[in-house]
Amino acid sequence: MTDLLYDVSGHVATITLNRPGRKNAFTLEMVDEWAARLREAQADPVVRAVLLTGAGDAFCAGVDLDAFAERERTPLAEKRLLDERVHQVAFAAEALSKPYVAAVGGVAVGAGMDMSLMCDIRLAGSSARFSEGYVRVGLVPGDGGCYYLPRIVGTAKALDLLWTGRFVNAAEALEMGLVSAVHADEELPAAAREYVERLAAMPPIAVSMIKRSVRDAQRHELRAALDLISSHQAVVTSTDDSREAMQAFREKRQPVYSGR
Repeated sequence: MTDLLYDVSGHVATITLNRPGRKNAFTLEMVDEWAARLREAQADPVVRAVLLTGAGDAFCAGVDLDAFAERERTPLAEKRLLDERVHQVAFAAEALSKPYVAAVGGVAVGAGMDMSLMCDIRLAGSSARFSEGYVRVGLVPGDGGCYYLPRIVGTAKALDLLWTGRFVNAAEALEMGLVSAVHADEELPAAAREYVERLAAMPPIAVSMIKRSVRDAQRHELRAALDLISSHQAVVTSTDDSREAMQAFREKRQPVYSGR
């Protein structure tokens, strides 16, 4: 579908929200495709990292209210719509063992901001503006904002953003740790691509296990986390990629990874 583009080049898959005339506000068909493409990236051994971006001058303005207007509005229908369709993007992102990076230029509002929070890392253009705007229209964050945001910026800062719905510019987003770097708008696409390609050039098994270990460590106490990492280490050191990395380091050359 043309509203959401998917491209694989080298070892990087790029998902582009492609409704610039609507600030990339998403439809139900887009979220279905989004989740499917994340699952496809996970299953594709060629793909080692995923880049998420928006076309035009915005990242994502959230839900396209006009596209959702005709849906059934009973409480049960509302819950099913979120559970069975919109939230499938979050579940697919959670299952993605590869780096998932958002390049955010322009606005990321409401569910659009939440979609960026599902990524492992966010890179911002200088025009980026984030807002958890749900409260301003009498809603609660419906796409994971209350889950992701406190884990990224801490509880107090998250509550400030969730309760006020205020906009955060790129500089403040960087200061609070919401984004990892800020680039000039015209430099963001190339900078994000270069960053994701660098991640894709790392040994993919080790990268995947690092991601899993970081996530699991947030749920486990120290002993369980260290027990898990010892198992991961034992597996990683048995791989061809680990041996290649060690050999390339000794020989002072660039390693070539096979994913095995």
